[in-house]
Amino acid sequence: MQLVVGRIGRAHGIKGEVTVEVRTDEPELRLGPGAVLATDPAGVGPLTIETGRVHSGRLLLRFAGVGDRTAAEALRNTLLIAEVDPDETPEDPDEFYDHQLMDLDVVTVDGTPVGRITEISHLPSQDLLIVERPDGSEVMIPFVEEIVTEIDLEEQRAVVDPPRGLLDSEEAEVASSRDADESGEGDA
Repeated sequence: MQLVVGRIGRAHGIKGEVTVEVRTDEPELRLGPGAVLATDPAGVGPLTIETGRVHSGRLLLRFAGVGDRTAAEALRNTLLIAEVDPDETPEDPDEFYDHQLMDLDVVTVDGTPVGRITEISHLPSQDLLIVERPDGSEVMIPFVEEIVTEIDLEEQRAVVDPPRGLLDSEEAEVASSRDADESGEGDA
């Protein structure tokens, strides 16, 4: 199975290094020297990592056969794809690969069916589980321990303890004091 593990950014320096936007929790495993990665677009690769280092908080990689800035710049926006055994799991038992979460049934702690995970959205602040409900609508559930209390791969289900209003917008409560001020309730 193939997983996107990074995206090549701009060239760095004149010797063929590129910045890489890391898209894996295991960069030392997936993006180490000697790793051979498929690419999207496919015509650019496969690429073999020759060297890697961190500079000013950014990962810099040099690929075999890419020896100057022009060649490095030509790789910009290329996705790096690693071949992964579908049965492989992350070292941390509280982490999951996207493919493990896809199609899991989602239920609340009391067993009420919510839907099925159709997508995982990776945002800068947190990941979201996109869940398709039986009526075809979607709900976005933050993938945080307080809300997603259990992932059971054996039973193929995710258990959620949603705050009021997350699954049913009609139950949502306005928590902003600004709204109270605008209605005149907050005036002294």
